[in-house]
Amino acid sequence: MTVKIYSTPSCHWCHKTKDFFNENNVEFTDIDVTQDQDAAKEMVEKSGQMGVPVIDINGEIIVGFKEPLITDLLKLK
Repeated sequence: MTVKIYSTPSCHWCHKTKDFFNENNVEFTDIDVTQDQDAAKEMVEKSGQMGVPVIDINGEIIVGFKEPLITDLLKLK
């Protein structure tokens, strides 16, 4: 399973999402879109959104911290 989060350092919901991943022992790649313009473009292409967080779980794109959907996709419960 591959999990990526496109985030920014100042995004509250990005921090909540990463905390959720850490609390549930989910390995993920954190991509800071303020430092990587190519990743920022990739995020917009995948999601159609410029807001963060954008979460990619095995190709399923979630915009925002939607805990029930994330939990379901990660099969945590």
